[in-house]
Amino acid sequence: MHGGHDSSHDARGSRGIRALSNPLWCYHGFRIAVVALTCFGVIMVFSSSSVTMISLGVSPWKQAISQGIYCVMGFVLGIIAAHVPLKTYRRFSFPLICCAIVLQLVTLTPLGVSVNGNAGWIGIPGVFTMQPAEVVKLSLCIWMPAAVERSTSRYEADGIKAYAKPAGVFALCLLSVMAGQDLGTAMILVFIGAVAMLIGGFPLRWFFGIVVLLGVFIVAFVVTSPNRMKRILAAYQPCTTDDVAGVCYQAIHAKYAMGSGGLLGVGIGNSREKWNYLPEAHNDFIFAIIGEEIGFIGAVMVIVLFAILGWCLVCVALQMKNRYVAMVLVCIAMWLVGQALVNIMVVIGFLPVMGVPLPFVSAGGSSLIMCLIAAGVGVSMMRVHPQINAGTSTLNS
Repeated sequence: MHGGHDSSHDARGSRGIRALSNPLWCYHGFRIAVVALTCFGVIMVFSSSSVTMISLGVSPWKQAISQGIYCVMGFVLGIIAAHVPLKTYRRFSFPLICCAIVLQLVTLTPLGVSVNGNAGWIGIPGVFTMQPAEVVKLSLCIWMPAAVERSTSRYEADGIKAYAKPAGVFALCLLSVMAGQDLGTAMILVFIGAVAMLIGGFPLRWFFGIVVLLGVFIVAFVVTSPNRMKRILAAYQPCTTDDVAGVCYQAIHAKYAMGSGGLLGVGIGNSREKWNYLPEAHNDFIFAIIGEEIGFIGAVMVIVLFAILGWCLVCVALQMKNRYVAMVLVCIAMWLVGQALVNIMVVIGFLPVMGVPLPFVSAGGSSLIMCLIAAGVGVSMMRVHPQINAGTSTLNS
């Protein structure tokens, strides 16, 4: 009798509103959201970049073809990452974060390439460039939970000194990114580090003390740069006549794009702001073109896909018995959804302009490939859940 009750209870649990928290449904929902955002991104990159490409004297397809190639590379690497076992991630997490920090420090050498004032790239301009900060984000999501978990187990014996290693490595990651003047990426790293510390059992009184210290440090970082200060002030006060053609220009044209889209948009390909009025229309400000061409409905669809992505990761994490896996899933959710939120808030004028791409959607190889690898890591971690493992065992074989 009791066994029959359990099976009927499980059957009801997979239907209706309770299906939203079903691990297997979340697993498939996450993968569908990632694929939908990535494929939609390639379409929007073509639509938002074609005019700019023509004005540069190259094929209108150039940016879209590049994005398509990055998309294929990202999916291949993401599928490989999805089949890497959990113990391998734990074992190689520290060497991975060390490599990421070294790559990020290379940006401060003559091999570094500056893009729009941010010295966060390495490579040969016009041939190959990559943004090591994207590797830092992923490696933090994989290593930080393991490090904090080990430190928490030693806290009773060693006190706050137990957290010296994760705190020191995280500080090194943050400082190496901020040295390249990339405040937007630094903010995402703070999100990842904070959530890993918070759910990993880091003592709250110390946590809030570090948050205050970090806040003071960021304020000092902003105040010491007149350009950065002007951009922040421009977001929260009326623009002067001089600022309209300067620091306010990008934000104003983003609002023009969002405002002219209305409910259903002007149609894909029909954006007026992409005619070289809105800088970085295919990159950091692609959400403005989405709002203009597909309207409020299209913008909401993108937000809903990110909400599904975040919900699925967190929902599976809450039902996971393995603490490390749960923490990695929440860190990945914080990275992808937190970065999407920051990007959208910049576009609609809630935050000052900063170089943060929309995950899976914005043009750019480093961001797209690393986001798809992160999705693959998330899929691998989700498969640790017994119900997901049982439901996908036929697919794995």
